[in-house]
Amino acid sequence: MVPISDYNAVRELAGQVRTSIGKVIVGKEDLIDKLFIALVTSGHVLLEDVPGTGKTLLAKSLAKSVACTFKRVQFTPDLLPSDLSGIYYFNQKSSEFEFRPGPLFTHILLADEINRATPRTQSSLLECMEERQISIDGVTHMLENPFLVIATQNPLEQQGTFPLPEAQLDRFLFKLSMGYPSSEESVHILKRFKEAQPLELLTAAASIHELLHARETAAKVFISDDVLKYIVDLAERTRKDESVASGVSPRGCQALLKAAQVQAILQGRDFVTPDDVKQLAPAAWAHRMLLRGTARTRGRVGAAEEVILRILQEIPVPSEESILP
Repeated sequence: MVPISDYNAVRELAGQVRTSIGKVIVGKEDLIDKLFIALVTSGHVLLEDVPGTGKTLLAKSLAKSVACTFKRVQFTPDLLPSDLSGIYYFNQKSSEFEFRPGPLFTHILLADEINRATPRTQSSLLECMEERQISIDGVTHMLENPFLVIATQNPLEQQGTFPLPEAQLDRFLFKLSMGYPSSEESVHILKRFKEAQPLELLTAAASIHELLHARETAAKVFISDDVLKYIVDLAERTRKDESVASGVSPRGCQALLKAAQVQAILQGRDFVTPDDVKQLAPAAWAHRMLLRGTARTRGRVGAAEEVILRILQEIPVPSEESILP
């Protein structure tokens, strides 16, 4: 039995991170919470939005708020896998080969405009995103813990880009969008940035040790067999839907389970409810689904999300009595 104080500590930690990032990013509390969930569950996040909406600023704010190392890589067609992982070079002074680590050796990596890199470079991220390790010249190097990839891409500009393959999309816990701010938020942003850069004033609101402890605590959140069956029923329904060519994978089910456990803590509970699953399913599953025919047409924004929302209405929800510890 996990003490309630441990769950409260994780919830307070999320609030501290949300408040810290909120000193730079106006609004977007739900988005910030999902980034916190990704960090705690060892997930990765794909931010898809037009330039200038604050994707890079959000990633930097997260890194400074949780006392993590941060590196940014601008993905271009000439970027090589070794530019990410690092290389062995010959040190003439020691007459030995030494390893020079690349930007992947960090806690938070911002892969800016990831779809501009070639498939060869994109595939070099697969091992590190899933296994948290890199193999170079037959030697395996472990990555930092925690390790979070925040990748960005522009959904409008397609010239000179290489769409991410389904195998790599399946490595991302969430696919999110910043969205344009409201009129009131836009005025607030202008006031906040007219004289100073608030990012420079941020101090750490959480330590790496606290994040790792939060991960251990979240893994112990109770989830009933009926809720587990509910997640499986939803996934199987995506695989049978007429508009879906390829549904949610078992990895997608595991990702949603872990995310729902953290979501339950943020809602002040020590058990997962169907509402936790419903709130996270569109962000956790939409990018994992391959649609058929007209639904797959480029430019059809939110088609996969619409399918998931429809399925959520069709699948019966477990009774309240069956989900309690």
